[in-house]
Amino acid sequence: MLVDLQQLIAHYGYVTVALVVAIESVGVPLPGETALVTAALYAGATHNLNIALVIAAATLGAAIGGTAGFAIGRRLGFPFLVRHGGRIGLDQGRIKLGQYLFRRHGGKVVFFGRFVALLRVLAAFLAGVNCMPWPRFLLFNVLGGAAWATVFGLGAYLFGKEIERVAGPVGLALLALGAALAVAALIYVRRHEAAMVEEAERAMPGPLLPRASATG
Repeated sequence: MLVDLQQLIAHYGYVTVALVVAIESVGVPLPGETALVTAALYAGATHNLNIALVIAAATLGAAIGGTAGFAIGRRLGFPFLVRHGGRIGLDQGRIKLGQYLFRRHGGKVVFFGRFVALLRVLAAFLAGVNCMPWPRFLLFNVLGGAAWATVFGLGAYLFGKEIERVAGPVGLALLALGAALAVAALIYVRRHEAAMVEEAERAMPGPLLPRASATG
């Protein structure tokens, strides 16, 4: 896969980076970070690609793919959850609680999720399912994509293959940290679920509807 990716980058350059990152951001587990790092290494070694344009291509792919993932979650995932969530223990109170939590913390999930492998694939879709306000999602999706592309793209360009030695352990550490935080958050929500559902209802009274105008 890596050899094929290198060949695609050599032949199609920025388009490969943007496309792989975009498809990953929609929710398909492709190696978007590997594509970015490989292109940056290629740019540093051959100067056939401009590193600024590599970073721009990755940022554009993240923005477009994230937008598509958000739209799928919003238009398909949310209605499906409303109709069938009860079968998996997600009644309307819990769905509204998810909306409320994304209303308060969705920006952090979208921004920092770009740096964590699993969240990089799922964050946009989850934001759409939980009806995160579109302008806020767009802001943090673009900022997160730009920050991620700059850190990994510029790091690979400046430090060469040393970035590969560092990126693996750092990626695993971030994944472990993300998993630990998710488990801690789940435990907290389970213990305080009733009070949090009431808080969500006070903040967003009425029937369960998309909350496009919510802020936070």
